[in-house]
Amino acid sequence: MHFSPFFRDLRSSYLAELDDMRHDSEGKDVLRHRLAQRRKELPFLVGMMESAPEMVAMVFHEAFRFKGHAVMDHVLAQEAEEWPAWDSLSETITMAPWAQDLAKIVLAEPAGEWFMTVAACLEYMLHKRDTAPAVLPDGDAEDDDAEAHAHDHEPEADEPPDLMDSDNAHDVRAREEAGGDWMVEQGFDRKE
Repeated sequence: MHFSPFFRDLRSSYLAELDDMRHDSEGKDVLRHRLAQRRKELPFLVGMMESAPEMVAMVFHEAFRFKGHAVMDHVLAQEAEEWPAWDSLSETITMAPWAQDLAKIVLAEPAGEWFMTVAACLEYMLHKRDTAPAVLPDGDAEDDDAEAHAHDHEPEADEPPDLMDSDNAHDVRAREEAGGDWMVEQGFDRKE
C-alpha cells in the first residue's frame, strides 16, 4: 500500500504517541486512563490540531469503524488538498457514540474537517493489516479479509472500549511489542 509522505511521517509520530501514553513510570498500563484525561482536555487541545495532530488524534483512538476501505486507502495516498470533504468521507465511517460529542467540538474549528480526516486515517492505518505495526504469528492466519477488518464491529456500549479485555489484550500486546521493536530499530533502548 502507498501512502503520502504526510501520512508516512505522521504514522510514526502517532505510534510513538500511543506508546508514550501506554505505560507510566512504573511500567503499568495506563492508556485507558490517559485517553480519558486527554478527551476531557479536547477544548484546550483543538489549538494544537494543525501543529501536533498526532497528539490530538489520540482522543479518537478506537472511535472509528470503517466501511469504505477502498476510500480510506485512496485518501491515505493523497495530499491534503486532494482529500474528499469530511461529510463525504464520514459516510464510509461509523463513529462510536462516545466520540460524537468530541467530533462536534473539533468540527466547530476552522481546521476541524481536515483534522477529522487525519484522525480517521491514523486510526485506519493503526488497524489495517498491511500497515499495522503488529505482526501476527503464522499459526494465527485466517481469512485475510475477516482478519483485516476484525475491528469493524459495532461497539456495544456508549463508553470507550476496554483496551485490555480478552478480545483486545492479544492485539495490544502484539502492537506494544512491534512498537518496541520499531523503537529499537530507531536507536532507542527497549522499555522494560
